Amino acid sequence: MTKKKGFGTLPVFLTTISTILGAILFLRFGWAIGHVGFWGVIGIIVLGHIVTISTAMAVSEIATNQKVEGGGAYFIISRSFGIDIGAAIGIALYLAQAISVAFYVIAFSEAFHPLFNYFGYVMTDTRLIALPAMALLTVLILTKGADLGVKALYVVCAILFVAIILFFAGSTDYIPPANRLSLVVENPESFFYVFTIIFPAFTGIAAGLGLSGDLEKPKRSIPYGTLSATLVGMVVYFFITYKFTMNASPADLANIENGNNVMSQIASWGPAVPIGLAAATISSALGSIMVAPRTLQALGADKVFPTKTVNSWFAKETLKSKEPLNATLISCVIAFAFVAVGDVNFVAQIISMFFMVTYGAINLVSFFEHFAADPSYRPTFKSKWYISLIGGIACFGLMYKMDFTYALISTFFMVVIYFTVSYFNEEKQAVSKIFQGVIFQISRNLQLFLQKSNTDIDGNDWRPSVVCLSKNYFERLDAFDLLKWVSQKYGFGTYIHLVDGYLSKENSDKSKKLVTDVIELTKDTKNKIFFGSVVSPSITTAIAQVIQLPGITGKQNNTILFEYNRENPEKENLQDFINNFSLVKALNFDTYLLRSSSRSFGFQKHIHIWITDRDYINANLMILTAYIILGHKDWKNGEIKIFSLSKVEKLKDHKAELENIIKEGRIPISMNNIEIIANTEGVDSRELINEKSNLADLTIIGFRSAALKRNGEEIFDGYDNIGNILFVNSTSEIEIV
Repeated sequence: MTKKKGFGTLPVFLTTISTILGAILFLRFGWAIGHVGFWGVIGIIVLGHIVTISTAMAVSEIATNQKVEGGGAYFIISRSFGIDIGAAIGIALYLAQAISVAFYVIAFSEAFHPLFNYFGYVMTDTRLIALPAMALLTVLILTKGADLGVKALYVVCAILFVAIILFFAGSTDYIPPANRLSLVVENPESFFYVFTIIFPAFTGIAAGLGLSGDLEKPKRSIPYGTLSATLVGMVVYFFITYKFTMNASPADLANIENGNNVMSQIASWGPAVPIGLAAATISSALGSIMVAPRTLQALGADKVFPTKTVNSWFAKETLKSKEPLNATLISCVIAFAFVAVGDVNFVAQIISMFFMVTYGAINLVSFFEHFAADPSYRPTFKSKWYISLIGGIACFGLMYKMDFTYALISTFFMVVIYFTVSYFNEEKQAVSKIFQGVIFQISRNLQLFLQKSNTDIDGNDWRPSVVCLSKNYFERLDAFDLLKWVSQKYGFGTYIHLVDGYLSKENSDKSKKLVTDVIELTKDTKNKIFFGSVVSPSITTAIAQVIQLPGITGKQNNTILFEYNRENPEKENLQDFINNFSLVKALNFDTYLLRSSSRSFGFQKHIHIWITDRDYINANLMILTAYIILGHKDWKNGEIKIFSLSKVEKLKDHKAELENIIKEGRIPISMNNIEIIANTEGVDSRELINEKSNLADLTIIGFRSAALKRNGEEIFDGYDNIGNILFVNSTSEIEIV
């Protein structure tokens, strides 16, 4: 197999600079000065280079941190953002590159106007030249490949530079007025429309970057080639703007039919300008026809398209020269279609949008890499995070200023591509490591902020931060469901899976696998629970570990959830809870004890709360818990009913107190759903609860620490006719305001 020789830095520079100093310079730059004036074009150059320089620096930074293969900007974006997002941007980039071929071929045909005029003919349709030129270019690139393009670069760039030198060496008889720098034509085009037409002049970095797979040392060639060409191009454009302003009137410049005639009139040898235009445009067309197929080939190699056949077809290359044969063929077909349109301005607007999206994405990659602070991100070329951020904001902001409709269509187009690629590539992550790093940094900073802020939460600021310790997830889901409802909107939930045994590599691996399994099983439930695991030889040790863990907010958890099953005759979990209750209370944790049953949570419609005059300290926590559960969509048709057992002489006081809590706390409980029951001497309250709540889907009952210490598990017995029960113990009275 013949080893393909890699290119050096010079082809990157030449490809980039020939695209920058190309078609737009010769055909539309004078027109732009005529419409927005000297300072307007200076503003366009500065604004355009805010985008391109920041992008060039971002590209250089990212390219020096990773091995850059074929696909150029697509490869960089996809390996940072992930294949799905990268593919959406990559397809847009590919289309911009393929359409650029048509743009430069159309511009190339404009160079033949003087030749036709010399022989006395008027070329009314540039497609007479453009279509045959596109056909010849197709044959050459399919038979000779990138080597031909790189060899031609040296020749056409030499011609281009000679043409520009001759332009600067010439002059006209035009005498500019004193206010020459502010002159514009009557009825000028808007600034951002002119910017849209001119912007392709600054997109050369994508052309140079597209050679990444053919470079011997991309980590060196990409930074040096793209940055040097971008800076040289910017300086040249400043001087060209001044040269135009001093040698032609706004009316002459703004006449789009003049095209390169004004430049020819200024140049010391007029024919050098159309020759330079032809050289620049054919050079840019060669550059684009080299890089576009490589982007499409990389997309096929990453299998982003729906079928294996399509991907393989796009990724196919010639055996001898390793050229992307089929991708080149498709690129030429697309270019032919747009050459047939024949409108330079129309094509310029389309490629401006697609390039803006690509450049914005590259800047955001660089910014996120800085923000994520990943230790593995160690580029040898370093930009600044704020330069990348400014570049990214400028790109997406300018898109909508340039043309809102085109920008909206481009955005919609990319969203459709993203979801299509994601649908057919489910195994690929839509959000890659870079976003995980960004989220990590945001989470870290928020946690540090919360920890440094006031850690004492007033009663009226309370929200549940619940940790559940259980080893029964795979046997029953009731505790998981309760935690899901509590943490969905108003609270925070952490589910810790307990693995019995001593800490060892085997048990550690087992616990990690359990967490992975739980996450996989629950990913479609749209829960907001953080999952973890702990290995411990005893429940007491496990509880001691768990209650000392910070919550997912960075602040201390305030509630612990235990569970046991009514049908379990040993009631092992219940006894564990009773034995370790004092440990939990020592750290001032509120406590939930869920007694599950075969009925589970029924139809998730009725929540009954039972309050007695002996456990009023638990009342507010019970009401708030019910309210939080009702906020989940699973309970969207649910309602809360409160029963209060009270001594006869306190019935009115308790009713007034409950109604005040509901009213002042804005709890959505109808006053008709509050029932005050006289606690008659000799009547067991459990009989009343069994009678009135036998059809409830969840019953909430408070319990006192003293009663648990005195009577043990008996206080949880006797509720045989009821489904799931949540026993609640509050450390301190929580305010509802």
